[in-house]
Amino acid sequence: MNLPISFLSDFGRDDEFVGVVHGVIARIAPEVRVIDVGHEFAQGDVKAGGLALMRAIQYLPEGVAVVVIDPGVGTERKAIAVRTDWGVLIGPDNGVLAPAVAMTGGAQQVVSIENPEVKLPSPGATFDGRDLFGPAAAVVASGQATLEELGPELDPTSLLPMMLPLVEHGDGSVQGEVLWVDHFGNAQLNVTPEDLQLVGIGMGTAIVLKVGSSEFPIEWVTAYGNVEEGEGHGRQDWVVGDEGDSHLFSPWSWDCARHTGQDFDCKAVSTEATTWPISSGEYGPGEVAVAACSDPIPASA
Repeated sequence: MNLPISFLSDFGRDDEFVGVVHGVIARIAPEVRVIDVGHEFAQGDVKAGGLALMRAIQYLPEGVAVVVIDPGVGTERKAIAVRTDWGVLIGPDNGVLAPAVAMTGGAQQVVSIENPEVKLPSPGATFDGRDLFGPAAAVVASGQATLEELGPELDPTSLLPMMLPLVEHGDGSVQGEVLWVDHFGNAQLNVTPEDLQLVGIGMGTAIVLKVGSSEFPIEWVTAYGNVEEGEGHGRQDWVVGDEGDSHLFSPWSWDCARHTGQDFDCKAVSTEATTWPISSGEYGPGEVAVAACSDPIPASA
């Protein structure tokens, strides 16, 4: 039986890289369907790609996921395949797979992809998406190879986790970080609704967002439409996303993100970190990570 492949990378769409990986998979396993999860992540942003796959995987069909965000390509970093309850995740051993592995119950089996018959011959060593990860995903998804045939088994505890900063809880306050700013201009946080409720903040509570020496009044709402457009300069509001996460938005952030390409200036405020071990299905404290934003985008932008 052919399994679908979910493909995520930092290749972008301006070059041929995504299409080449599709082509390699199609030549090896022409009946396998490939789903493009996203390819516009910042180059080498392992955290962004790993968290994106974690959020997406619960909605993807079980099968094979291949992630190519690999700033260490061509070095001694391992190429790995991980079996979970969801299926098989393939990518570099740099922490990018760890959140999704944890989300799907932890690693049942991990192998290092070393079989020379899987890798395409190439004079260079900088395109493992084409030469190694794509072919490995294709042969596993089509049933042409088992994980054991890809290479030797590894101890899951030896693999790199993803490091995430902890949320700090104070007396009626929470301190965290912005994980990323999405396509719509939302500043996605690691502070969850549960973090707010833990310190007595709920719907209707007057909230002050403090960033450095600046303070902004915000409101906890359930939808973007609950805030009027054209509110005061620097206005931020808090909304719970459809996956239970939290993010800050402004009535003008959508327009700024779409038309000016500007972003928030984010400043990390916590140095503690937690890990997302690839071998565990447990998240531990601070599992959805934070930062706070400094100066907001000018309302006139």
